[in-house]
Amino acid sequence: MAKGKGGATVAIVEGIARPVVERMGYRLRDVRYEKEGPDHFLRVFIDKDGPMSTEDCEAVSRALDPLIDEADPIEESYYFEVSSPGLGRRLVRPEHFAAVVGQKVALRLYRAQEDGEKEFSGILTGAGDGEVTLDTPQGERGFKLDQLALAKLCDDEDLF
Repeated sequence: MAKGKGGATVAIVEGIARPVVERMGYRLRDVRYEKEGPDHFLRVFIDKDGPMSTEDCEAVSRALDPLIDEADPIEESYYFEVSSPGLGRRLVRPEHFAAVVGQKVALRLYRAQEDGEKEFSGILTGAGDGEVTLDTPQGERGFKLDQLALAKLCDDEDLF
């Protein structure tokens, strides 16, 4: 799930959350433990077929909160949030990419390529074996998942 940030914490929380979330009829999309300014946030992202509501997130939060408190995987104080991935959702896992083949995505690389480019957008035409293929205005480009600093779905561009 989350690379680098809160790795052990994320693994523990994922192990707690996945069976609960799936038993409730949702999919566990991501778990992130992040520091923002002086505050720490434990974020659990859930998804389901059809629209998500705040009631969905509240129900999962109420189910997970006592279990996470009991496991006590975090020493410092933190804010706990359960939410949907929403529009412009980050693509983190291989299955996230596979689910959006045929849709527009934006990618940012850790390091610029030989041509100096570091950011790309286009239609995701392939995902598998640790790589993704993007049909960009400059032609088809391939990227390894470990090159990606950020990947997100561009499903919110027409809204603004």
